[in-house]
Order: sequence, then structure tokens, then C-alpha cells
Amino acid sequence: MGIEALFAAIIELFSHTGSLYLLAGVLLGLCFGVIPGLGGTTALALLIPVTYNMSALDAMYLSGGVMGATAFGGSITAILLNTPGTAPNAATTFDGYPLAKQGKAGLAIGASAAASAMGGVIGLFTLLLFIPFAKQVVLSFGPSEFFLLTVLGLAAIAVSVRGKLLRGLIAGCLGLMFAFVGSDSITGTLRFTLDTDYLWDGIPLVPTLTGMFAIAQMIELSLKGGAVVNDDTALSQKISGVGEGILSVFKHWPVLLRGSVIGTIIGAIPGLGGTVASFLAYSSTAQTDRDPDSFGKGNIKGVIAPEAANNAKDGGSLIPTVAFGIPGSAETALFLAILVLHGLDPGPTILMYHEKEIYGLIVALTASAIGASLIGIALSRFLVLITRIDVSIIVPVVICISLTGVYVLDGRMFDVLLTMFMGILGYLMIRFDYPRLTLVIALVLAPTAETSLHQIQMISDNNALGFMLGRPVSIVLIAAIILTFLMPYSRKYFTKSNRAKASRSV
Repeated sequence: MGIEALFAAIIELFSHTGSLYLLAGVLLGLCFGVIPGLGGTTALALLIPVTYNMSALDAMYLSGGVMGATAFGGSITAILLNTPGTAPNAATTFDGYPLAKQGKAGLAIGASAAASAMGGVIGLFTLLLFIPFAKQVVLSFGPSEFFLLTVLGLAAIAVSVRGKLLRGLIAGCLGLMFAFVGSDSITGTLRFTLDTDYLWDGIPLVPTLTGMFAIAQMIELSLKGGAVVNDDTALSQKISGVGEGILSVFKHWPVLLRGSVIGTIIGAIPGLGGTVASFLAYSSTAQTDRDPDSFGKGNIKGVIAPEAANNAKDGGSLIPTVAFGIPGSAETALFLAILVLHGLDPGPTILMYHEKEIYGLIVALTASAIGASLIGIALSRFLVLITRIDVSIIVPVVICISLTGVYVLDGRMFDVLLTMFMGILGYLMIRFDYPRLTLVIALVLAPTAETSLHQIQMISDNNALGFMLGRPVSIVLIAAIILTFLMPYSRKYFTKSNRAKASRSV
């Protein structure tokens, strides 16, 4: 069935309008990736209402094109301007920009393009291999395991950012509070609706995500003012040696493979994402290289490793998403919102009943990873010019598109007001350094957790803990949750002990 679904998705892509949607997604992803401060999350937030009247597969192609293209788009400004388009591209600046200053911008862009494409393909190939096993794993899970998985996902995201455990937990609790608004899925009891019909079905996901990512980001950009990037050096850069850069990736294939593996593994862990993957790939490459001192001065391996990891993480982040309905990153959380909009509920049933759509996404991501690199190489000089646009133009355009899209979805002004409220809340979270992703994922996972908990209570005759402790897989998940919460304290302990050893040695 998997092979048939895969070929059906490929045929669907090239036989109907799917290829046009994919191309549109790639171009949009490149543009949003190039502009610092935007990225794939903002682009996907804008696309959520746009995909409303599309078929599920066309929505997969459009969103997949965006997800596969933003990573490479961000590397262009990282190399030419020393300004990463997205956070994961920050590691690319270490050697990409020095290469550009040496007149080797084409070499760096070519290497980034090839590494991004190959890394994306490797990550998605891993996902393809995992799907048949994922079905069997999912079928062996019950309400107890799914409840604990949601808790584990929230815990992993809350502790993933160092020094922000308390803030992550606060953001997660806020997301859970939002999720409890509306009627109880089991009893039908109305909760926290403020005596308004609008909240009977809960806080809508699309306005929440659009406000939290698109509007909040625009507020932040508008307060900075001026052009997105004030640097004219890239305009005079000679883009040559691209072919040499592409060949360098195959010459240094162990670096490519290591970066792709790191990206896939890190991407599969909820909450870590591309930034951790790219920096880990870069540091491991620099530490194991024969000439570590050359890194930071224009070593092409310092471009290949983080870009391979950054694209490979997309395939990895989709593993918990398609298997358990647990988003691995902010982009996959927004992608889940698109699924929900098309009647594809996140969770184990996706693999059972919507295999065609999942394979459609894999095909779209693979094609976009390759297509974005080819188009990005051809248009790199012009894409950089986008960063010269004043934010006074970008901000109102994005806000208008966002609010119009949200309103058109159901024709409710309350959706527009909720979007603006979430936008202000999202900006305040950025301003005071609270993780927005934790809130969003708590909002997405809470219904699954609540339903599973009700089922456990009914099955166990209100002895939920005893029931969970009687299941081996549940015990393993409980242990994993406890260890996850202990991770920040273990990091502090080992950091102190290492410092103490270093001081004694001095």
C-alpha cells in the first residue's frame, strides 16, 4: 500500500495543478526565507486560510513547497549579508560570509544549494523507511500511551531551550488554558465561554496561529523600522563558482551524511528544531576536522554541514507528527493546522486513513528541496534585493493578507479580533522571551490528551495511575517524562563539575 500511495502522489503532482501549487510554495518559501525575521512559520501562517478551498493534496503541495524552500532561502542572506534569513541559518554565517568576502560567494551558495537538496532528500528517505514501522507502533498504543506521549511532547518542548524551563512551563500552561475553552468533548459541558456563542467550539486554531506567528512577527518588524537589511555589499558581489560549490558537497560526502543524520535525529525530537541541528552539525564537523582552526575563516565544510542538517530536520520533524500527531517544530505545528482545516485529524489515524496525503507531502518536500536549490541559484542576486524593501511596505501587506484570509475563512469578525489579540500576545512573548511554540503545541495536543485521559478513567474505573503503571510501554514513557524534566538540572550539574575540574587544573 505504501508504494502505491507514493506513486499515486507522484502522478498526482505532475498530472494536475499540484506542480503549480508546489512551484508557488517554493517561490514563496524562498522569498520568506530570504527576509530575516519572517521564515517558514510566518509563510505557513499566511497560507492556512488560503488553502481552505483547495483539495487536501494541493494544500500539501503548497505547504510542502514552503517548508522545503525557506531553509535554503535563509542561507542566501546568511552568505551574502552575514544576516541569517532564519534562525537555523545563523551557523552558515560562520564560514559562508568569510567565503563571500573572499570573492567566493558563488562557491558558498552552490555548496549550500547542493547540501540543502541532498540533506532534505536524506531526511525524507528516512521518513519513508520509518512509516511502515510507525503503523505497527501506533497500532500497539492505547489511550494511556497517547496521553503520556502528549505529556512527553510538552515536556520536551518546555525544557528544550536552556534557561527557560519555568517560562516554557508557563507558556505550556497558558496553551492548555486556551484549549479548555469551549464544550467538553466527552460531557458537553461549556467551559470559560464568557457567555458568547463564538467560544462554544473552543478557541479557533487558525486565527490563533496566524496571530501568534504572522501578526506578532510583523509587530516586531514594524517597531524596528527601516529596511530589513541595510547592507549594499551583496549588490556588487560576483556570483561565480557555483558549479565548484556543488561538486564540493559530493567531494565532502562524509560531512554531508553526518549533517543529514544529525538533522534527522534532532528534528525527530519535539522542540529542538533546525537551530539546534545546524549548530550541532557545525560544531561536530569543526571538532572532528583535521584543521579545526580553518573554520570561521571560510571553510566550505562549515557551509555544507549546517545546511544539510537544516533541511534534513524537516523529514525528522515529520516522524512524530505523522506517527503520533505531536509537532516536532513550529512549522509542523502550523502544518497540522492545515491538516485539521481539511478534516485530517492529527494523531494515529492519519497513517491509517490518509496515507495518500502524507505521501503527497513527502513528494512535495522532496521536489521542493531540489527545486528550491535550482531556482535559488538562478535568482540569488534578485532574492537579496527583497531585503532592501522597507518594513513600512512589508508589514501592512502581510497584516492585510493575514486578516483578510482569516475573515474569508468563516466570515466572522471575531476571528479577526482574536487574530489581533493573539498577535499582541505573541509579540509580548517575543519581547519577554517566552517560547510561543510551547503555547501552540499545548493548544494542539490538549484535545488528544483530554480525550485519552477520559478514556483511561472510564477503562480503569477512575484508577488512571494504577492502570498506566500496569502497562510496560506506559512505564517507559513515565520514566522518559521524569528524565526530561531532570535534564536542565543535570546540565547545570555537569556544567558546574566541569568548571570545578577546570579551575582545579589551573
